[in-house]
Amino acid sequence: MVSKQTVLDLLDKGLDYHQIAARTGISAGTAYLIATGMPADGGDSYTQEMRQRPGAFRSRSQLLVHPAEENPTEKPEVESWIKERVAADAQMRSAAHGTHS
Repeated sequence: MVSKQTVLDLLDKGLDYHQIAARTGISAGTAYLIATGMPADGGDSYTQEMRQRPGAFRSRSQLLVHPAEENPTEKPEVESWIKERVAADAQMRSAAHGTHS
């Protein structure tokens, strides 16, 4: 098991939690938990005092346990699905062409 001191030492060396995870074989969220004693997905439930702990984020620690946000409209399969929906619906076709019936 990776120790709290190991995680804090790696943070002091400039590594972020994702780099620490890669180096130690644990998840970034687990590294955060070890360093701070707080689960990364705790949201707004932490006091200001808790956020002052070494290694603690001031906000957005949930990014360590949830995938990064992405815009799904940039995915070809989403665009294809939208085009199929438009083609199947007369009102949507009118809206797509800027005409109203």
